[in-house]
Amino acid sequence: MMDVPDDGTGPAPRERALWAGAQVGLLGVLAATTGLGAAGWLAGLGYAGASWLLLGRSMRRAGTRVPGPADRVTAARMVLVGGVTASVADQLGQAGQAGPALPPLVLALTATALALDLADGRVARRTGTESALGARFDMEVDAFLILVLSGHVALSTGPWVLGIGGLRYAFVAASWALPWLRADLPPSVLRKAVAALQGIVLAVLASGLLPYPAVVAGFALAALAFSFGRDCAWLWRRRRAAGSMTVCRAEGLPHA
Repeated sequence: MMDVPDDGTGPAPRERALWAGAQVGLLGVLAATTGLGAAGWLAGLGYAGASWLLLGRSMRRAGTRVPGPADRVTAARMVLVGGVTASVADQLGQAGQAGPALPPLVLALTATALALDLADGRVARRTGTESALGARFDMEVDAFLILVLSGHVALSTGPWVLGIGGLRYAFVAASWALPWLRADLPPSVLRKAVAALQGIVLAVLASGLLPYPAVVAGFALAALAFSFGRDCAWLWRRRRAAGSMTVCRAEGLPHA
């Protein structure tokens, strides 16, 4: 993120307006091509408003006003996710009567959003603009896309598929009551691979092309549960080790 003053006339308000215009434009394209009812428009606009409100608040807390190069890639993904959200909400507004497959245009938006997930991190590293806020922004966009896709797949496969999108939010909710869950986790190739797998599997399931969708979704959910369980176990061991070290220090005993 770039630290630039926001006096109400600088580039930050203009940029937010441009992104908001892009979101409305994308919803208009969906309405003209795939059809978008009131539920879709409300979901798409509500998602855009809430996303920019939360992002703006986080940027102010971080002392920055203008997104950096990688954050703009993530912002583009956020707009695409808004389109997917509107389309899925439109189907939910029809009481789940729509077919199991998303329209081709919406699938293209989904695939592009997933592909761009590989780009924002690289852009941040190459431009030297990596930040905790940028990483969190990227993660939240990913998590919401997976939640939306799991909601769509749940229409035809069963409500249990929502566990794929909801598990991460359940972990966050648990961390409010259990502070030890908030500790930083070490980098993990397995965690990244499992996270990427969820988006790919759900996107393919949303196309309606895979046979036995319940089996495929079940495998994805099992892999995700294993990954979360593995991380929780590591955090628990870290908590116990930290507690033992604290006791040793308090009693003046040697420790490793």
